[in-house]
Amino acid sequence: MKYKTVWTKKENINRNWYIVDVKGQILGRSATKIASLLIGKEKPEIVPDVDCGDYVIVINSDDVQLSREKANKKEYFRHSGYPGGAKVITFAQQMEKDSTKVIVEAVKNMIPNNKLRAKRLTRLFVYKDADYKQTAQKPIEIKL
Repeated sequence: MKYKTVWTKKENINRNWYIVDVKGQILGRSATKIASLLIGKEKPEIVPDVDCGDYVIVINSDDVQLSREKANKKEYFRHSGYPGGAKVITFAQQMEKDSTKVIVEAVKNMIPNNKLRAKRLTRLFVYKDADYKQTAQKPIEIKL
């Protein structure tokens, strides 16, 4: 009896909606779980070259934490491309400015840097508080 390997096609992907509450959670630990949901690692039909991941809604991003003294030491770096255009902002300053970017950056850095990364990040929705717009999709709650 010969067995054939079945490769998942784009048309056969079944995407679920998940909601993750990061209130009081460590940033890195929650970002790994969110990234694995976006990639679709828990699914048996995962294929490396097809985006098989799910939709993820993250709520309460204002209440995410870092371990130990990292809140004052962690920095976000960006550069404008011009001489002297380096911009450095700490985690605490970024949380005051916009806490959703903290979670998006953490998840972005945990997803492999390939052509599928941008598509996977479009299925990530981050909200500062417990109110979110996707109630019609009936998301499944994930406990971290």
